[in-house]
Amino acid sequence: MARAQIRPTSRDVAQAAGVSQAAVSLVMGDKWRGRVSETTAQRVREAAHTLGYRPNLAARNLRLGHTRTVLLVVPALTTEFFAGVYTGAARVAAQHGFGVVLYPSPEGIGPARNPFASAQAALDGVIASSMAADALTAIRGDQLPLVMLDSDPTSNPGAATVNLDIADGVRQITRHLLDLGHRGFLHLAADIPSWTFDVRARELAAHLAAVPGATLRTARSPISIQGAVTAAHTALATPGRPTAVVCDDDQLAAGVYKAARRLGLRVPDDLSVTGLDDLALATALDPELTTVRLDAELFGERGMQALLAVLDHRTPEAGDIPVHLVPRGSTAPPATHP
Repeated sequence: MARAQIRPTSRDVAQAAGVSQAAVSLVMGDKWRGRVSETTAQRVREAAHTLGYRPNLAARNLRLGHTRTVLLVVPALTTEFFAGVYTGAARVAAQHGFGVVLYPSPEGIGPARNPFASAQAALDGVIASSMAADALTAIRGDQLPLVMLDSDPTSNPGAATVNLDIADGVRQITRHLLDLGHRGFLHLAADIPSWTFDVRARELAAHLAAVPGATLRTARSPISIQGAVTAAHTALATPGRPTAVVCDDDQLAAGVYKAARRLGLRVPDDLSVTGLDDLALATALDPELTTVRLDAELFGERGMQALLAVLDHRTPEAGDIPVHLVPRGSTAPPATHP
């Protein structure tokens, strides 16, 4: 039977180099300058290379009170958006020697359960997307650094906040539709009590309130295509049909397409439709969907950069991330427009 290979220790390196274990720790931790000579440091490195010694970074990090692990909490993995957030966060984390654990909360935007025996012991920090800070109490307590994404910056004391400029995205959509001549609007709103969806509703209503002759109705739907079909069908079959539908999400817009088709309405001839996210779905629809592009990977990058700044006792970068309207074939002047 083959014997298990014994992993060399810092004591073995110290004996081979003729130095103390403390000197080995200084050299392997790259903290030797000014404390041991260049000659000694080189001797330690050569001994470590010959023996095949690698420092136990996990044990070292635990001794220092750091695991170099971050938890990214999201409400769900039902769309590619959160996958993009993770990709961006993990990319920046890897550049700084951190790992990111992705945790879709079983309760959606509600209170998130602790996925570890003790999150405070297992993590260096938490990034949470589209949730409220008090939903994370079980995970972080009052100890772990926290960065909130897509969340109300005024209601998260003690947490850094990184947001997309959702309000401006809604303004861009509204101006686009108004410039086309639309005055009758339906807002197909996500039936989720979340700050980001409150911003969309508030901004749309405020912008249209300043336009003479503009009307706005609201229908609510779960974020699913079938839920949107049901909600949109009911709203569009009601007298006083709008000429434009503003959807909180691209999936909702896909549901509007189906509802419109069942009612004999054509997009965009009879009904202009807009989304928000610019998922792959947006270009799979026919006609392709006018929507607002949210850069999910950049969002995740900025979130991770903010957490690294907090861990380094620096102030994170300020300012919302710009978003951009992408006009496509789902919007056109209303049929009655000159």
